[in-house]
Amino acid sequence: MKELNEEFQREFTTSGDSLNIKEELFKYLRYWKWFVFCGFLALFSGYMYLRYTTPIYEASTTILIKDNQKSGVSDELKAVADLGIVGSGSANNTDNEIEIIKSRKIIGRVVDSLALNILYYTEGTIKTSEVYDNNPIRIQFLKKTSIFEQVDTTFIISLVNKRNIELRSEIDKVSSKSFQFDEVINIPNLGEFRIIDLQQDSFKAQDLKVVFRSRNSVIDTYRSKVNVSPVDKNSSVLNLGLTYPIKSKAEAILDELVRQYNLDAISDKSVVSLKTKDFIEERLFSIGTELAIIQDNVQTYKNKFGISGLSSEGEIALQEISENNFKLVALKTEISLANSIEKQLSKPSFGNEVLPANLGFEDAITSKAINEYNDLILRKKKLLPTAGDSNPNIIALNRQLLSYRNNLNANLENIKASLQIQLEKLTNASDKVKSKVLNIPLIERGMIDIERQRLIYSELYSYLLKKKEETAISLAITVPNAKIIDFAYSSGNPISPKKNVIYLGALFIGILIPFTFIYLKNLLDTKIHSRKDIEEFTSIPFMGDIPHSENNKKIVIDKDSRTSSAEAFRLIRTNLGFMLPKKEDGIGKTIFVTSTTSGEGKSFVSINLAAALSLANKKVLLIGLDLRAPKITEYLEIPERKGITNFITNNEIGIDDIKFSIPEIKDLDIISSGVIPPNPAELLMGDKVSELFTEVKSQYDYIIVDTAPINLVTDTLLVAKYADMVLYITRANYLDKRMLAVADNLYREEKLPKMAIILNDTDMERGYGYGYGYGYGYTDVVKKPWYKKIF
Repeated sequence: MKELNEEFQREFTTSGDSLNIKEELFKYLRYWKWFVFCGFLALFSGYMYLRYTTPIYEASTTILIKDNQKSGVSDELKAVADLGIVGSGSANNTDNEIEIIKSRKIIGRVVDSLALNILYYTEGTIKTSEVYDNNPIRIQFLKKTSIFEQVDTTFIISLVNKRNIELRSEIDKVSSKSFQFDEVINIPNLGEFRIIDLQQDSFKAQDLKVVFRSRNSVIDTYRSKVNVSPVDKNSSVLNLGLTYPIKSKAEAILDELVRQYNLDAISDKSVVSLKTKDFIEERLFSIGTELAIIQDNVQTYKNKFGISGLSSEGEIALQEISENNFKLVALKTEISLANSIEKQLSKPSFGNEVLPANLGFEDAITSKAINEYNDLILRKKKLLPTAGDSNPNIIALNRQLLSYRNNLNANLENIKASLQIQLEKLTNASDKVKSKVLNIPLIERGMIDIERQRLIYSELYSYLLKKKEETAISLAITVPNAKIIDFAYSSGNPISPKKNVIYLGALFIGILIPFTFIYLKNLLDTKIHSRKDIEEFTSIPFMGDIPHSENNKKIVIDKDSRTSSAEAFRLIRTNLGFMLPKKEDGIGKTIFVTSTTSGEGKSFVSINLAAALSLANKKVLLIGLDLRAPKITEYLEIPERKGITNFITNNEIGIDDIKFSIPEIKDLDIISSGVIPPNPAELLMGDKVSELFTEVKSQYDYIIVDTAPINLVTDTLLVAKYADMVLYITRANYLDKRMLAVADNLYREEKLPKMAIILNDTDMERGYGYGYGYGYGYTDVVKKPWYKKIF
């Protein structure tokens, strides 16, 4: 069994130092009730935190950013691709699209669409909660002030009954104004609005706090909260996430964000078509006016000369003229378009406006250049909300636009020159046809001229109507940039606070607090607590320890006493028998009791050790030799009387004159210190002290001497030559460990004979060190509540 125990100790002791893991554990396990209490308190705190903390949910949506340049014509546009109104499109950069989604422009539109700058709260006993799905009211603005978007204000709405409400300021909660549902309310900084009841039949009287936040601050808030990231480095699929206390609101915000982004993309794509549409409508208006005038002229001419139509020769001539005129119109139209484009390029707003497209240029290079120019303009408009004019990308786009303008101007000049040559050839051919018309009668010739003009404008009007319809189709089939893969969704499980993490963290903190406190307490504790501390700092033989007694008895040992303290003195008495030789030649053994400083229990140990020896049928004398601070009579609560001082200073006083006994301890004689002398050290150096010890040693088996603390005065060292043994008392939880160096020096230098150390007032509840082995069947310890005796 002993071998197993030694093996067990080796397993729990680290090699290379003296740290005993089992002992260290016991330092904390003795406070297990504190760990249980703090752990329970921490778990309860975690429960209260979870109960009254607003949970945060995460909603997410997934979209695919379409790359028009790579995909070519989409499936939605293939049906109209043959009309020539579908371009190849431009590439969408994923990083740029992320910045556009998070731009102030897009998020601002979401804020306006969902009225996110108006928040509704219900005030509870512990916390204030925002309401969204189950909001009992809604504020509908009829007219907003110019500073509405900059206002930060709060007011309270009290729902009194099904018809009436009360408004009051959050600052001035006393004064209020009464209104009815749907009544127009005017607040100077906000504007005119009315409050709509959404509860219908399920009315509940309650107070709501309505918070108006400035638009810019709300935009900044959601810009920081919305997270947009690609699902993969090379992927054009984006994941949009938002955390918010209300999951349905987070879902609504994400869905609206995607919708506003697509609307913005559609708006950008429609810019060219709208520009073209405006240009065509302007031309249609002017040509339509001219065509109406010509048709009126035809009617007037026929009525004036009474003709109903042309002859066959005139019809042939008119047909030839019409064919030539159609070609002339086409050429003049292209020249007109070229002039219009040149005029657009020369405007001061160059670089900011798109050019009309799909207007019928025969030159494919010019049409392509216009489309590319418009793509650059659209890219620039996308970047402007998030980048300033000095941004490198904007500067690069402006350079490209300038280069395109120069190239377009050069192309247009070449086109105009080529068209002019073709126009001259057609004009010559037209002149030949006109010479034939000269042979036709004058009245019919005038009719041909009028019909020719009508046909020209009719053809041009029909051409523009066709282009207008094509442009309208392109507007109608404009598709968004983002394809929604998954609509916004929240699982319903809050991401914060996490229940398991909170409970685990609370339990950890609950255990850490007492652990830290105990660790610091032990780290900063310099007091002696156990035999182990004494053996660690000294090499003095250990005589025994005396447990702390909860009762107030001064004498803890008698023949019937079975307390742990009494047994401790019996054990010390036994150990004395091993350390002191038996009485020889009738000479008793003198045992000095001293300590490092006062208050360590010298007098208590001296009296009870003397009582223990007397119970063993020994003749015992207790001498109080602490002349500076006598404690024997005070401790025994008896009046002061003659003692050692009187014996030394008065030759007429003998030893028998200063002896006395007490009824509590039979067979014990006591000599007190007597009056306090002015020169105790000098008195102890006299011959009377030697005479005293010589006489009492011949009369008693044991002489217990209560001496002065050795670290404070030199008295004990002066009389140490009369001692056969010195018991050095140290008090647990009282003496500083560093003071043990005093005792150790005395022992190594052999200034005190046969030193042995006793640990007084030990704590039986401390479960580490070597233990004390007392308490079996003993009932002297008064049990205190655990919360009073832990520390």
